[in-house]
Amino acid sequence: MPMLSSITPKQAEWTADRLKMKLLLFQIDAFASQIFEGNPAAVVHLTEWLPDELMQQIAMENQLSETAFFFQGKEQFHLRWFTPVAEVDLCGHATLATAHALMTEMNHPADSIEFVTRSGILTVRKEEGQLEMAFPIDPIEPDESFKKQVSEILNTPVIELWKGREDWLAVVESETAVRHLQPDLRKLASQERRGLIVTAKGESAEVVSRCFFPKFGIDEDPVTGSAHTTLAAYWCDQLSKSDFSARQISSRGGNVHCRRDGETVFLSGTARTYLRGEIEV
Repeated sequence: MPMLSSITPKQAEWTADRLKMKLLLFQIDAFASQIFEGNPAAVVHLTEWLPDELMQQIAMENQLSETAFFFQGKEQFHLRWFTPVAEVDLCGHATLATAHALMTEMNHPADSIEFVTRSGILTVRKEEGQLEMAFPIDPIEPDESFKKQVSEILNTPVIELWKGREDWLAVVESETAVRHLQPDLRKLASQERRGLIVTAKGESAEVVSRCFFPKFGIDEDPVTGSAHTTLAAYWCDQLSKSDFSARQISSRGGNVHCRRDGETVFLSGTARTYLRGEIEV
C-alpha cells in the first residue's frame, strides 16, 4: 500500500479551519513489565474523528507498528488503529495501550472499558493487576497447498500451515527454530495473506511465536495481541487446555496470557507509559 506523503486539498481545508489543534498523545509499551519491553503503541485522544488521511499521516509520522485514535461517545469509547501505511481491523496491543492510558494516565474511574471498533465491541477490564481483553477467536483451517512456499519464505521446515481470517499460522519444530528465523520479507510481502505468525511449543513459556507483517510496513511486530486469537485457536486444542502462557520472542519480547472460552479469547498483560505529550495538527 503506498505511503501518504502529501496533504490533500480536503485535508488542507480541514487543517486551515482548525489550525494548530493540540492533541494529547501517549506512547505506551504494551505487554511489558517495564519500559523498553513489549510493543510500543501511540495513543491519541480525540473529541471526534479526524479525516482518515490525517490520521494516516499521524501514524506514518509516529513510525510505530500501531497508532490508536480514540474518543468518548455517549456510552462507550470509539477506537481505531493505523499502521504507518494502513488502517487495520483489529489490534490487541494498541487496545491494551489505550485502556492503560485511560485508566492510568487519564484517571478513568471504571475497572472495565468498552470500545466500539471495526471488529465489534471490545471490552478491557482490570483483573488481578493485569488488563484483560476479550476478543473474538480467529477461526483457522489447514492450508497445506502453501506449506512448501512458506517453508521457503522462512528457510526452515514448516510442520503445519493454517490460515485464519487474514494471516498464516506456521508451526515449526522448536523455540530455537522460531528464535533464529530470518524470513524473506520481500517474498512474504508479495503474498495475498496479510502476514505470517510462526509458532512452536516453548521453553520460556508454554507457547512462543514471532509475527511478520511487511505488507503493512511492519517487518516484525514486537508483540501482537491479535495474533494470539489465532494462536489460541490452535494451541488450546494441541495442549488440551483452555489457557496457556505465551511469549513473543522478538528482540523486545513480551508475555501474553491466553484463555479461550468458546468463541472468545481473553488476553491478559501489563503495560507501561513511556511518553506523555501533545502534537499539533
